[in-house]
Amino acid sequence: MSIKPTPEASEALVELTFSRYEKHINPGLAALTKFMGLDAVETAAEGCYVTDSEGTRYLDCLGGPGVFTMGHCHPRIVAAVQEQAARMPLSSHLLLNPLYAELAERLAVITPGNLQCCFVCNSGAEAVEAALKVARAHTGRPKFVAAEGAFHGKTLGALSASGRDVYKQPFQPLLEGFVHVPFGDAEALAEALDDQTAAVILEPIQCEAGIVIPPDGYLRRVRDICDEAGVLLILDEIQTGLGRTGRMFACDWEEVSPDIITLGKALGGGVMPIGAIVARPEVWTMFEENPIIHSSTFGGNPLACAAALAGLDVLEGEKLPDRALARGQQLREGLRTAAANHPDMVTEVRGKGLLVGMEFSDSDLGGLTISALAQRGVLTAFALNDPKTLRFEPPAIITAGQVDEVVHATSQALAQTAAILEM
Repeated sequence: MSIKPTPEASEALVELTFSRYEKHINPGLAALTKFMGLDAVETAAEGCYVTDSEGTRYLDCLGGPGVFTMGHCHPRIVAAVQEQAARMPLSSHLLLNPLYAELAERLAVITPGNLQCCFVCNSGAEAVEAALKVARAHTGRPKFVAAEGAFHGKTLGALSASGRDVYKQPFQPLLEGFVHVPFGDAEALAEALDDQTAAVILEPIQCEAGIVIPPDGYLRRVRDICDEAGVLLILDEIQTGLGRTGRMFACDWEEVSPDIITLGKALGGGVMPIGAIVARPEVWTMFEENPIIHSSTFGGNPLACAAALAGLDVLEGEKLPDRALARGQQLREGLRTAAANHPDMVTEVRGKGLLVGMEFSDSDLGGLTISALAQRGVLTAFALNDPKTLRFEPPAIITAGQVDEVVHATSQALAQTAAILEM
């Protein structure tokens, strides 16, 4: 049984945490959090809820973002990690790792097309780095075509592929050879390809750009263009994959298979950090002559693999893609009804499955609504590349009743924001 801390102990923990962030971690983040009125610190989580130091529970509609498809601390996944931690948490790196092997085989089964070869790392950004290296090594070409507004991570190579200058400018020059074209414009992408292009890298749905869904047939056309040009297709399913959009992978909506797919976030079952790439055997050439040409000290460790395997069991056993599809439709319909009362504030509600964006006419309106939602026990945030869009990514285990709670809280939060504007 948990014991609720005294108000004095809770206040002391909050003050100490904020002070440590200001001095040792990220003073700007501490200031932003205070400005938004989030004067609390998280101390526990379970299912769809996060609990702060005062014992207040929040319905988590941010979810990592996209990490907690299976919810927080799913008992089956936690048990698998606890059991593995007592047996062997990390790898010797000399003997072969059976859990890594099992996970690789499992991913080969569930990923689209003939993706059979796997490299496991620690995050989605690392997976993107690995995918870029595999593509360059296989093709012998230096260039990549990516999309404007894309987000692939903040390490140097992943950042070079991403499409918002505010994150890139302080670190110039980034890697050479990256060309960006409008997302959803297949013909512009085709024109950008040349005989030095190794691969196209795309998200099936642009998450951090504000949940941007391309035109129907776009991914299929891109696949054809890449085939005609002899260029590899890398699909970044780090946030869209593993049931989030109502299918196992977002590219399944158009029955498109990439040459390389990148995974992360939900792959760790909401318990362990992990990333992975899975590729066609034909492009897995860089390991043939040098099996340690790309490696990771902690990548594929038994603890993370145990979490991923248990998470995949939950994903399939509890039919989470189907649940995401149904609850996502309910959520979008409810949010559209709430937004209809504020047409001057909210311009659109869009998404697939439980990947939902609410776009505001101004980013300040979104910020006020995020704060108002937190006051009502719902956590959400804006998209990194589009501060005007508030995104909802709750766990796929969310119930119909909990979705109704989110919609009701959003309706109240929008009314509060509107009232502030009228003052």
